[in-house]
Amino acid sequence: MSLEVLQDKLQIDRARQELISKGASAVDSPLRGFCRHFGIVRSVAVGDKVKSWDVLLTLNFLEKEVPKNEPILDIGCYASELIVALHKIGYSHLVGVDLNPNLKKMPYQDSIRYQISDFIHTNFADASFQAITSISVIEHGFDGPALLKEISRLLKPSGFFIASFDYWPNKIDTTGIKFFGMDWMIFSKQDVECFVSEAAKHKLFPVGETQFSSLERVINWQGRQYTFACLALEKRV
Repeated sequence: MSLEVLQDKLQIDRARQELISKGASAVDSPLRGFCRHFGIVRSVAVGDKVKSWDVLLTLNFLEKEVPKNEPILDIGCYASELIVALHKIGYSHLVGVDLNPNLKKMPYQDSIRYQISDFIHTNFADASFQAITSISVIEHGFDGPALLKEISRLLKPSGFFIASFDYWPNKIDTTGIKFFGMDWMIFSKQDVECFVSEAAKHKLFPVGETQFSSLERVINWQGRQYTFACLALEKRV
C-alpha cells in the first residue's frame, strides 16, 4: 500500500465486520451508546463507523510490517478508534498525542501513554517510533512541510507514517469551512503528489503502488461530496 482510495460504501461495511471478527472494534455497541447518552457511561465515545475502512487498512498494514512490541505514535488521537484497536490486538508500546484536554478520559489509561501536545511540535526524542499513524487528522490546519519534518524526526530508520485523509481526485473548494478552529482541506490528486514530493525532502517515500482513482463519492459532509484515501510512507536513510 502506498496510496489506496475508498471506492464505495460496501467497503466500510465489510471493514467493520472484519474489525469485529479480529476483536479490534472499539466503537460503542447500541447498549453502551444508550448508557452514554443518559450519563451512565462517562468515558470518551471512541471511533466512528464511517472510518472503518481507514482503521482496518492501517491495522492490516501495521500487523504485516511492525512487530507488536515496537513503539507506535498515533497523532490527533482523541476519540480515535485506531489507538484503542491497536491495544486490543496486542500492541504494547502505544503513545497518543492530541491537544484536546479530555484526552485523559480516553480508554486504557494504564496501558496507553496519552500526552496533550501539538503533534507538529512534540518533546519526544529523535527516532522514538517505528510507526506513526493518523486517522482523518492532517487535512485540518494542513502544514505539509512542518508535519513531515516532525514525522521524519520522530521515526526510526525504516519506520512508517500511515495517514488517512479526505480525498477526491479533482480539487474541491473548502474555502471558509473550519473544523476545530482550523481550515479544512480535501486533498486532490495534485495535493497528494505535492505532499509526496515534499516528503522525499524529509527522507520519506511511498510504500508500494499508488491508486488515485475513485468510483464513488462515499462521504457527504458540509455540502461537499468526496471519499477517503490512505497513504503509507517509509523513512529511508
